[in-house]
Amino acid sequence: MRPEILNPLFAALTDLKGVGPQLAKPLARLGLERVVDVLFHLPTGLISRVSVDRIDQAQPGQTIIVEVTARDYRPGRSPRAPFGVEAFDRAGDHVRLVYFGRTSGLARKLFPIGETRRVSGRLDLYGETRQIVHPDHVAEPGDGGAIAEHEPVYPLTEGLTNARLSQLAAVALERRPELAEWIDAPLLASRGWPAWREALARAHASPRDEAARDRLAYDEIFANQVALMLIRQRLRNRRGRAIVGDGRLTGRLRLPFGLTGAQERVGREIAGDMARDTPMLRMLQGDVGSGKTLVALRAMLTAVEAGTQAALLAPTEILARQHFATLQTMLAGLPVNLAILTGRDKGRVRESTLMGLADGSIDILVGTHAIFQQAVTYRDLALVVVDEQHRFGVAQRLMLTQKAIRPPHLLVMTATPIPRTLLLANHGEMDVSRLDEMPPGRTPVDTRVVSVERLDEVVASLERHLATGAQAYWVCPLVAESEASELAAAEERAALLRERLGADRVGLVHGRMKGGDKDDVMARFQAGAIGVLVATTVIEVGVDVPAASLMVVEHAEHFGLAQLHQLRGRVGRGSPKSVCLLLRSPTLSDTARERLALMRETNDGFVIAEKDLELRGGGELLGLKQSGEADYRLANPDQLVRLLPVAHDDARLFVERDGGMDGARGDAVRLCLYLFERDAAVPLLRSG
Repeated sequence: MRPEILNPLFAALTDLKGVGPQLAKPLARLGLERVVDVLFHLPTGLISRVSVDRIDQAQPGQTIIVEVTARDYRPGRSPRAPFGVEAFDRAGDHVRLVYFGRTSGLARKLFPIGETRRVSGRLDLYGETRQIVHPDHVAEPGDGGAIAEHEPVYPLTEGLTNARLSQLAAVALERRPELAEWIDAPLLASRGWPAWREALARAHASPRDEAARDRLAYDEIFANQVALMLIRQRLRNRRGRAIVGDGRLTGRLRLPFGLTGAQERVGREIAGDMARDTPMLRMLQGDVGSGKTLVALRAMLTAVEAGTQAALLAPTEILARQHFATLQTMLAGLPVNLAILTGRDKGRVRESTLMGLADGSIDILVGTHAIFQQAVTYRDLALVVVDEQHRFGVAQRLMLTQKAIRPPHLLVMTATPIPRTLLLANHGEMDVSRLDEMPPGRTPVDTRVVSVERLDEVVASLERHLATGAQAYWVCPLVAESEASELAAAEERAALLRERLGADRVGLVHGRMKGGDKDDVMARFQAGAIGVLVATTVIEVGVDVPAASLMVVEHAEHFGLAQLHQLRGRVGRGSPKSVCLLLRSPTLSDTARERLALMRETNDGFVIAEKDLELRGGGELLGLKQSGEADYRLANPDQLVRLLPVAHDDARLFVERDGGMDGARGDAVRLCLYLFERDAAVPLLRSG
């Protein structure tokens, strides 16, 4: 239960005076629904104003504060034309105050002829005339505090002004309580950080206050690390059971190639975990094509050898069926009963599968979220493998682990290489294994960067590619064309390609389609009935079509490096040489140019992931806000890199040395967990 002292911060914004349904809508678009949301919605910029007595003391381009007197109006020739107020400072220097649109009435009201006003805005030159377009503040001369020389600028949305958000931030700051200090005193002193309450006020006053910003970022990172440590401690204390195979199944696997050194090493790590009575909680990281499925299969066969069952959870039906087909091929000739269960399975087929799970005749089950529904029971589930684990929330994964008599071993897999910093930030409760070696014979994808101005050449090349019987992907950043953007849209591109190549050769999938319709198009593409698949990034993960050997990514500079690497991984799965064409805009920023050059130079996903974190800086990084992952509102990637190791060590000392929640800092840290809403994960995972 949340400590009472924090309740004012978690009150709805609509409880505040002046926040009605109309204002609540734009606030909600920014994710601001409670007082604490505004408190953690920090400004990203700062307006600095220079107060001058005379206009000629200021330079064009400066934002100034000056007292002026209106002498005349200069209406435009039409109601839509600019409306000017001719004004003069104390020394008689002239400045024109310009308003656009139908705002003449407002301008006349703000600047009555002969009256003096204190005005603020950016001073510019129009020809030789000094002017201020749409002054941002107008005040009575005696109201000296009405225009601040420094004003924070908040991220906004349509229907919300900076002034209104500043007012809400002031109300939120008034509600912040005095809280016991959760940071270790020596650390606080060595960093020169202010107390939590002061840090919030300073961070809202200026985005340049690094000490205040770092303090708040550290608090958020620390809360997450403590939650992960408590989860790990609880999981390690649970009593599971040791699973040891005898090799009678794994030894009979018929593989077209030998295991890589990385697969053997990771296999030993997983086998070692399963041989202990502490439930395994391990993440398997492997780049596209590194052989994660084979490693997972060997672990599942170990469970079968021990007389128990295993389950493989996939995020989509098409990926589940793909896994099922792959495992069927690998298990050919082995006495292993493999089954699949998805939401599409009904009637007798479903009933037969449920009976086989309950009586133990099914050894390995592959499926979607349907495999952890209430009606599904297992005779003896000992190992759960979760593929593309970032697509599942913590609660979904736990529902499956609760299907076991005793806590099962859990192996989660991801083909998205995650920088070490983000691994520690979001998966600190897990042990991590990395497949950093490719199987022999896999040919690297040839990556080329081409200007979008050569679109006709690319389409002609695509036509020749399809004529050989090969297939291709064409990825666009948008679903439909937008007036606000010139980016290619999937629907528009599909229409153009159908016109050139034939309607029956071009398929289209995007996130707005219904699941069944999307799966149907994907299945036709897998079967070879469609030559080119136009898509948004819904095909980023898991699709395996060996005949697809060309990937075209339009406006590639608008995708993250990790996304581009995942998209490139959709090709190069068969024997033909594969090509990835990154279509870029004619003009690129230096950062975009560097990112695309890196894609051309390396196929190593781990190198790309680390560079992505470095280049994106404070931007939103792929993987940072995925479903089920930690959502950082105050800490940006740069702060994660700098502060996470410190927070990780401090959290470990708090949990292991200082007695955790029962120690002297326990009450203060509990407040921190509730404040940053990391408290919910602890009882949820403990219940598993």
